[in-house]
Amino acid sequence: MQVFDNTMRRASRRASLRRGSISMLPQKQSEIPWDILERLAMPFLFCHAAAVVISNVLHVFDISHVSTFAVFVWFALSTVGAVLFYHFVKVTASGKGVLITGCEAPIAWYLAKKLDDLGFHVYAGFNVPIKECEEATILREETSGRMKTIYLDITSEKSMLEAAMFVSEHLPFGAKGLWAVIHCAQWVALGEIEWLPFTVLRKSLDLNLLGCARLTQIMLPLIRGARGRVIFLTSALNKIPTPVRSVQCATQAAIESFAACLRQEMRTRKVDVSVVAAGEFTPGNAWLKEDDLREQAKKMWGQMSPEQKRAYGEDYYEAAMTCIEKYSREAADIQPTVRVLIDATTRSFPMARYTPVTPKEKLQIFLAEHLPPSLYEVFYGVPRK
Repeated sequence: MQVFDNTMRRASRRASLRRGSISMLPQKQSEIPWDILERLAMPFLFCHAAAVVISNVLHVFDISHVSTFAVFVWFALSTVGAVLFYHFVKVTASGKGVLITGCEAPIAWYLAKKLDDLGFHVYAGFNVPIKECEEATILREETSGRMKTIYLDITSEKSMLEAAMFVSEHLPFGAKGLWAVIHCAQWVALGEIEWLPFTVLRKSLDLNLLGCARLTQIMLPLIRGARGRVIFLTSALNKIPTPVRSVQCATQAAIESFAACLRQEMRTRKVDVSVVAAGEFTPGNAWLKEDDLREQAKKMWGQMSPEQKRAYGEDYYEAAMTCIEKYSREAADIQPTVRVLIDATTRSFPMARYTPVTPKEKLQIFLAEHLPPSLYEVFYGVPRK
């Protein structure tokens, strides 16, 4: 794995390092396909219940004395085969357009490249002007002529409308609409809630929630035309209460609720809505850089009142903010997240929610959702002073 060299500052070099870091990352061998297991869970329970009922009925009417286990095995094998076939059916990429936001970030950049390799017409949206974006130049050079790079600032109504117009005018030949919109644009706001300036709160809501919702509104007519899908990239860690991440967790949880409602509204329109709730993909080159963390922390400390500075103390503040710096020094394994984003785009029957997380994260998420808060905090809570 590669680690960012923080002495490099030029944008072109940073883009090259970012591209190299993610392309060389191996997929973790310990990764568990939670999406398949979750899709199989209910059929397995149904098979067991059906086996108990059917074997008892056969015994009561003296039709057969086959065991419950034998009936269960027969049901399980046939059901698992049907579910796996259902799960792995894919659509054809030819003639389908996909819009991806936030392609200046490695996850979305790499996703755009992989979908282009699969044969999709990709519209890669960058939050900075294309002429000034080295990542956009590299992406065009390394992909096919189907790739279109566009300026897409999801906090700007004008930018979103112009992007929608461009996409509608450059749809693949014969396409009735846009196959997918994949929301990958994110902005990380870190800090305890009392430390965050209101401008930071507003920017986090505008970029992570409101812009995402507005772009969905604008693109839905094109999505409905193709009977396509909307995919949201969030974090499964929004289920876990974590100091200095309150705003980030809140906006991610809001997106999941928004997606759940949109899924119900679009069901009759034959439009699928999926959420990819990833794990800790903030390390290294995924979202955060050490310089950005230091700059953000410095600005927030300077805007705090004298009373707040005395109450918290500079030592506590620095410890709270620098505890996340370790993530900026590690290479990020984003392959599981990219894999399920591709699955959500290419499967004929995508799941409502994907969770590409580690077993440790899965356990903590489960305990955070099901244990009483007082008991959960015994294992994971921050000790009181």
